[in-house]
Amino acid sequence: MTNSVRARLVVGISGASGVAYGLRTLDACRDLGVETHLVLSKAAALTIAQEADLTVSQVQSRADVNYKVGDVGAAIASGSFRTLGMIIAPCSVRTMSEIASGVTSSLLTRAADVTLKERRHLALMVRETPLHLGHLRTMVKLSEMGAIMAPPLPAFYAKPTTLQDMVDQSVGRVLDLFGLSWNRVQRWGEDVGPLSGEG
Repeated sequence: MTNSVRARLVVGISGASGVAYGLRTLDACRDLGVETHLVLSKAAALTIAQEADLTVSQVQSRADVNYKVGDVGAAIASGSFRTLGMIIAPCSVRTMSEIASGVTSSLLTRAADVTLKERRHLALMVRETPLHLGHLRTMVKLSEMGAIMAPPLPAFYAKPTTLQDMVDQSVGRVLDLFGLSWNRVQRWGEDVGPLSGEG
C-alpha cells in the first residue's frame, strides 16, 4: 500500500467463544492507527451478548467501517480494495471449514477467500478443542492455501496476571504477522527472559 492510503485491516468475528479476541484486535488497531473494516457473522451477535455483555452496535462502534454479513458486494469482497489482510478472531470451525471449501456464502468468508486469492495474510484464531481429524485436515488444507492458523494459546512466559493480559498477548502476536507492533505484547529477550533488561 502506498503512503497515500491509510493501512487497513479486515477484522471478522464469528460465533465461536472468545469474542474478546476480536474486541481487543479492534482496540489494538485503533491504538496503532490502523483502519479497521469489521464484519460479524450472525452467530457472533449471540456470543457478544453472552460473553461481552455488549450490543452489536457497541462492538461496531470500535471499528472504522462496518459491513452487513450478507452484503457480498461490499468493498472487502473485492481484491482491488487494498488491505494488509484479514484476521478472524475468534474463528469458528464452521467459518474455517467454509473458507477451506472455497464455497463462500457470506461476506465474512468471501472476504477471507479474497484475502487468500490476493496472497495477503489471513490469520484464523480458531477456537475449538479438542480437535478431531477432520478439523486437523481442514487446518492443513488452509495452511497449504496460504492461511495462518493462529489458535489463541496463552504465553505463560509473559507472566499474565489477568485474562486481558492473556488475550492481549495472543492478539499482539497475531498482529506481529502483519508487521504491526502493539505495545501490549511481552517479548522474549526484550521484556522477559534471557537478555531482557541487560545493557
